[in-house]
Amino acid sequence: MRDDALAAIKAAGDLDALKKVRLAHAGDRSPIALANREIGALPPQARAEAGKRVGMARKAVAEALAARQTELTAERDERVLVEEAVDVTLPWDRLPRGARHPLTTLQERVADVFVAMGYEVAEGPELEGEWFNFDALNIAPDHPARSDHDTFFVESVDSGKVLRTQTSPMQVRALLARGVPCYVISPGKVFRTDELDVTHTPVFHQIEGIAVDEGLTMGHLKGTLDRFAEVMFGEGMTTRFRPNYFPFTEPSAEMDLKCFVCRGASAVPGGPPCRTCKSEGWIEWGGCGMVNPRVLVACGVDPKRYSGFAFGMGVERTLMFRHNAEDMRDMVEGDVRFTLPFGMEV
Repeated sequence: MRDDALAAIKAAGDLDALKKVRLAHAGDRSPIALANREIGALPPQARAEAGKRVGMARKAVAEALAARQTELTAERDERVLVEEAVDVTLPWDRLPRGARHPLTTLQERVADVFVAMGYEVAEGPELEGEWFNFDALNIAPDHPARSDHDTFFVESVDSGKVLRTQTSPMQVRALLARGVPCYVISPGKVFRTDELDVTHTPVFHQIEGIAVDEGLTMGHLKGTLDRFAEVMFGEGMTTRFRPNYFPFTEPSAEMDLKCFVCRGASAVPGGPPCRTCKSEGWIEWGGCGMVNPRVLVACGVDPKRYSGFAFGMGVERTLMFRHNAEDMRDMVEGDVRFTLPFGMEV
């Protein structure tokens, strides 16, 4: 029985086979275990000799099992180290890192600023009706912006369907859908027939806002934009208004931002020159004004009771100001080398 067990143990090629051998030759139903139980049936004078022989056999089998267990465990560990080896010199990150586009994150940041001031975010169709894009905004039929040289008409010029040239149609849609009072910010993509160059692109993004309520004035508009400028460009930033003309606002103004580089110091006599603002102390940022009463009437709002202000600026232009981006083409060409430095938040 011992010799059979030792031969089986030696023949076991792996730990699973050794487990079966242990059950067969050292388990409770193994031949040696059964022989050990029969010792009590022997004559008294034979029991000692039989017990000694069985005990020696069981000890030899146990020692052989332990030794073979050690050998097979070492062989398995060595094989696993070879088969499951990991080359720690390989790159741990096989997928290239990505980043959200800075125009997207900047639009969300602007929206967060105005949501904190009580505004709602409104979105609308990029394929817009001509009435929303022009007529409701007091842009006359003979206005140059309505020609096919400035606007993308989806079908013919008479189709009434255009790719929106501004996000201002959302002001009309917001007033019609929400009524008054109305405080809405509308970021979005717009389209114009511009050539792609350093400062222009036929597809770009705008942020426009409108507020219509009782008693709103240019003072409220100025305070809103000054707060917006501070969040975007740091404490102490302010805006100024220069008279201008827009069909959908009256009075209208060009909105300038205090130079974020020299902080206006270059405009002071004897101040250091500034290339960014050409030593003027201010940089053009967008347009604004009080909502034209004709726009309010087109949206079913009584201009004698309600007044409002509106403003708009380009997202690309704001991104260029904040991060010194010099070429607008970098924003649309999809090169990950441009987007990666911005990470996940602008």
